[in-house]
Amino acid sequence: MSEHTDVLGEPWVARELPLAPQRAYGPHPRAVLVRLRTPSSRRAVLYLHGFTDYFFQAHHAQRWMDAGIDFYALDMRLSGRAIGDHPRPGDVRDLHDLDEEIAAALAVIRAEGHERVVLLGHSTGGLIAAHWADRHPGTVDALVLNSPWLELNSGWFTRVVVSPLVRLVARVWPSLPVGRLDPGYGRYLHHTTGGAWEYDLAWKPFAGFPARAGFAASVRRAQAAVGRGLDVQVPVLVCCSDRSGPAVGPSPSDLASADCVLNVAHMIARGPLLGPRVTVVPVPGGVHDLALSAPPARELYESTAIAWVDRHVPLD
Repeated sequence: MSEHTDVLGEPWVARELPLAPQRAYGPHPRAVLVRLRTPSSRRAVLYLHGFTDYFFQAHHAQRWMDAGIDFYALDMRLSGRAIGDHPRPGDVRDLHDLDEEIAAALAVIRAEGHERVVLLGHSTGGLIAAHWADRHPGTVDALVLNSPWLELNSGWFTRVVVSPLVRLVARVWPSLPVGRLDPGYGRYLHHTTGGAWEYDLAWKPFAGFPARAGFAASVRRAQAAVGRGLDVQVPVLVCCSDRSGPAVGPSPSDLASADCVLNVAHMIARGPLLGPRVTVVPVPGGVHDLALSAPPARELYESTAIAWVDRHVPLD
């Protein structure tokens, strides 16, 4: 697992985490772990990105590091740095398959001297992080969830009627496309279309990669489990915008100050179902990725999350 200079440039480094061959992912699947070249703290954050996403938010990582907490980010299989030449980016058949790279990343972080580890998940990464902590107690010390995808942002018909049909399709055609993102949010973010952020459109295209049946079915199983209640025993912080905007055809003002991807009411209602020690904090003016919000909302999110970690994950 040798390291090399990351696409973010010095002092960021990346190391490939080889994964077990699987028919769905090919003979040489991999994930990629990114961090600063020299760890310096006994506490660390491990960041899990969302669907059709990858780690590029170096400014956000810097806020954690300025607070004395090392920052690692994991590009999971078929995402970002780990796509390689796979013909179907994002075609993860089961969220549980991602356990392999999360375990490998945590092993590296612990081996590098970190005694306390916080799992930080955005959107789908938030759903994944919650299930990891529920099914692997004792492996992390806290969760910070940035706009976690705890329920499908669709009407009753899609959630109750279409979702079971997708689960049936997934058994036979798991790679069949069943959905896609509205491109408005991506266009709002990217610097080539007036946004504030620069990232690789091959790894995070405006309309995302197709959501395929196997992935969608696995997400719905995970969300159903959240609805029944998880048993995450470590402290959990759920942060989200204070309001939702339309997921299709949002206005410029909605894109700049609301979550136009997910429904924040789902996060506020379902967050407390994750475990007995959950704090939910709405962030006024936040967008879907709170770390990419306008400066006042971004600062509030980052300062809130770091202060919460200092309070709940202190060094002895």
